Amino acid sequence: MAELRPVALPPAERTIGQLLGESIRFYGDHFWPCLVLGLPAAAVAVVFKNVSREAQLVLAPTFSAALISATFVRASGLVLHASPPRRRLLAAWLTGWAVFAPVPFLVLAFVLPGLLWLAALGLAVPVLVVEDVRMRAALVRAWRLARADFLHALGSLFTLAVVVVLSQSVLVFILRGFGDAGVSTALFLASVVLSPLLFIGTALLYADQSARVE
Repeated sequence: MAELRPVALPPAERTIGQLLGESIRFYGDHFWPCLVLGLPAAAVAVVFKNVSREAQLVLAPTFSAALISATFVRASGLVLHASPPRRRLLAAWLTGWAVFAPVPFLVLAFVLPGLLWLAALGLAVPVLVVEDVRMRAALVRAWRLARADFLHALGSLFTLAVVVVLSQSVLVFILRGFGDAGVSTALFLASVVLSPLLFIGTALLYADQSARVE
């Protein structure tokens, strides 16, 4: 007989491993809407693969940050079952753009500064999607959520990033050897399939941290 899935812990008690498991479960239950979330990240990955280092430095805080922010806004609404007015969606997108813009430069020397920055302020996007607050208040609220359990926030982001990056690397390797797919094609397909987990998991992290604050 098939074993029953363990009962999920409430968000206030959810571990990093269960956050990852719940992200995968949500992805499976809402496959097609979640798969669409991977298209912008895949486009960014392919563009960065085929441009110079100088172009990457220009595109990272502009083209890339804007697309990633828009994707995170959409993921937050989907995962947290929120339908905010356009005013708040625009505020969430602009705030996310501002938060994501410096991340590529923070990770140039070492990944940790970028993760620390995202753990501290990255939840401002779901804050604006779910809560009726202004942009500045959303950043304050995001920092308060982060401080509720900073190790959980940082560890969750690190785990999601490692799982997605490693799985994506393996999938790119497999796809390149299957049907003579080019590197760009393999990278695009792998990113479409796997990158949604980053956005889903981070949106669920908002629920975890909010429950810890309450």
